[in-house]
Amino acid sequence: MSTTVAKALSLLNFFSEVEPELGLSELARRSGLDKATVHRMLVTMCDQGLLEQRGNARLYRLGAGVLRLARIRETAFPMTSVYQNSIDVLSSTIGETAHASLISGRILATIGISESNRGSRVSLVAGEILPMHSTASGLAFLAYAKPDFVERVLSEPLKGKTARTLTDPNVIRARLQEIRLTGYAEADQTNEDDVYGIAVPVFDADGAPGGAIAVATPAHRMTNDLRTKTIAALFREVEAVSSQMGGHPPSEFLQAVTRFTQSRA
Repeated sequence: MSTTVAKALSLLNFFSEVEPELGLSELARRSGLDKATVHRMLVTMCDQGLLEQRGNARLYRLGAGVLRLARIRETAFPMTSVYQNSIDVLSSTIGETAHASLISGRILATIGISESNRGSRVSLVAGEILPMHSTASGLAFLAYAKPDFVERVLSEPLKGKTARTLTDPNVIRARLQEIRLTGYAEADQTNEDDVYGIAVPVFDADGAPGGAIAVATPAHRMTNDLRTKTIAALFREVEAVSSQMGGHPPSEFLQAVTRFTQSRA
């Protein structure tokens, strides 16, 4: 993919449920590109239906072309319903918020959320981009990702989201090795204060990680019993998702699940 095309498509990643409409100046600021370049890209994507402007407004939003492509993808390769069913079961079983994420190029984004009905709960945004180094989902994915992908992520600036965020690449590499042995990742307030996340990777037909399913709870509510119950539930659901999606977890992951199961026997 040419650099120009890559930069143009990267603009789409700045749109979210929280910010469904963005202006030229804001997109230029976030992308680090000059306004003239961004404007040309926006015009081209509007012509192709990927973006649109509402009336005479200066704000841009995702166009109908994105919806058309999404429907084609979901019809041909249904994923959303499978993941949603899984995280609904997780949320009901654990009593906390569950969510699923998928990799898209170099980005891991939330595609499904099942919120807890408790008054104090973790809330997420659909389409939210999850930092690889600070979230349980990101770490779970990285632990089983190809080495070149991992090194590309770790070579980029690693932002400290909280006082507990790991930003040293060597420390993160050691952490990823531990996750490969256990099969799950934990993020204790490393992405957001008072949020504790536990995640397991989901694998595709080639045995490569395609995303993750996770449970997020207020950190003050996490106990050893809840932690163990959550990990067990995640392992059950990732097996169910893999079965329905034709995924093939690698032997290393299956061995980690077996060790966990035997430790509870």
